[in-house]
Amino acid sequence: MLLWVTVIKLMNKKIKLIALDLDDTTLRSDASLAPETAEAIAHAASKGIEVVIASGRAFKSLPKAVLALDGLRYAISSNGAALENIADGTRLMSFTLKPQSVQEILGVFAGERFEAFIDGQPYCDGDYHADPLRFGCSPAYLDYVKTTRLPVDDMPEFIRQHIDELDSIDVLCRTTEHKNELWERTKRLQGVYVTSSSPRLIEISDSRAGKGAALKRLAQMLSVAPEHIAAFGNGDNDADMLSFAGLGIAVANASEKCLAAADYICPKNDEHGVAQTIEKLLTSH
Repeated sequence: MLLWVTVIKLMNKKIKLIALDLDDTTLRSDASLAPETAEAIAHAASKGIEVVIASGRAFKSLPKAVLALDGLRYAISSNGAALENIADGTRLMSFTLKPQSVQEILGVFAGERFEAFIDGQPYCDGDYHADPLRFGCSPAYLDYVKTTRLPVDDMPEFIRQHIDELDSIDVLCRTTEHKNELWERTKRLQGVYVTSSSPRLIEISDSRAGKGAALKRLAQMLSVAPEHIAAFGNGDNDADMLSFAGLGIAVANASEKCLAAADYICPKNDEHGVAQTIEKLLTSH
């Protein structure tokens, strides 16, 4: 892993775009936005740097505290299945799952519990919504699940009814062992992008999705070369984004896959690693 001085020497051009994963990266472990981090993001935006949200979350479940920050224009959501204009919520691009892929997912994971994202809105099983902790939800995200998800009585049937509209489907995992067993089943799927942002989720979207692919499309739209981009992440679903960016930065609490993709490791999310590193980047300009 590179020392910061070495990183700066390699970055011979200024950062013009910063892509930020949210949960356990930019946000603290209790899912809140630290004042220090909010100030660093605002500072970067005030310097003319394009700061972009890049989250596995559906757009309508992104934190209001983040969306309210001045200077943020774009959000990559649903693991790159969608790109939205933050000001009015309009979609600049999106890739829904193909109906055949949806049928395969329902078959491969028959009997499991799902979440589904449609047009930026997350839906979940009614039982899971009523008691998320019972199905492996982290206590820190209890309020998040209950306030952002709309409950559905029969999730597989709901998915079939909206088979042409799905941004992504999440399979809920109760334990690590359960996730490992379900992950083996993903090998039966074709034409989809499979990733994970959490020990309790397997996240499936169209093959054209992925944060790295979405960031590449946005960079092309804004005419920003990869060497002008810094990306922060913590999960397996951030690895391709960090690999694409000229400077990939993992927080110290990141997954092994994310750490392996990073050029630099910053302090943990609860130690304001993103804020510290953004300020370093601004100082090095």
